[in-house]
Amino acid sequence: MRLLFVCTGNLCRSPLAERLFRSWVERELGSARGVRVESAGTAAAVGPMDERAAQALRELGGEPDGAVARQLQAGETADIDLVLTMTREQRREVLRRDPRAMRRVFTLAEAATLLPLIDRTGLDLLPLTERTQELAARLDAARARRAGGPADDIRDPIGQSLELHREVAGQIAVELRPLADVLLAPASRPLLP
Repeated sequence: MRLLFVCTGNLCRSPLAERLFRSWVERELGSARGVRVESAGTAAAVGPMDERAAQALRELGGEPDGAVARQLQAGETADIDLVLTMTREQRREVLRRDPRAMRRVFTLAEAATLLPLIDRTGLDLLPLTERTQELAARLDAARARRAGGPADDIRDPIGQSLELHREVAGQIAVELRPLADVLLAPASRPLLP
């Protein structure tokens, strides 16, 4: 499973989503073996995760230690199963750099609202390594069934109050949890007749 979260500076939203998802992986799967979760910025700043974002992450049960901003590299999305950006502009920037990633790049809010529109049958039968790819394909197929818009963007809290960071962190958690429920569900075994 290869998952990449993208925002602009890689200081608040995308590292928060990355670290929160990692905490769920460790709690629900017991190990991150076979799961690669990273974050990057389209115009990454230099330095560690914003302290207010880190505090909001801690309050959600994630661990910010060691999170350092990094730039999205050319060609990086080529081997990623699912790319989740925080805004439509960031999605456009990822696609400008790698147009072939179109079927695997969504805003986080877009993916969360597409999830109820897809047929989830059989996803839990797939190994984790294939589940993310199949989920991305099904989300992409459902994309034509809804209109995108400003609700697909998660506000940038950089330089704002701790309260706004908490609000944004809560929104990220709410949007990400249903996707995590699908991606991290224990593999089912078909019943024998």
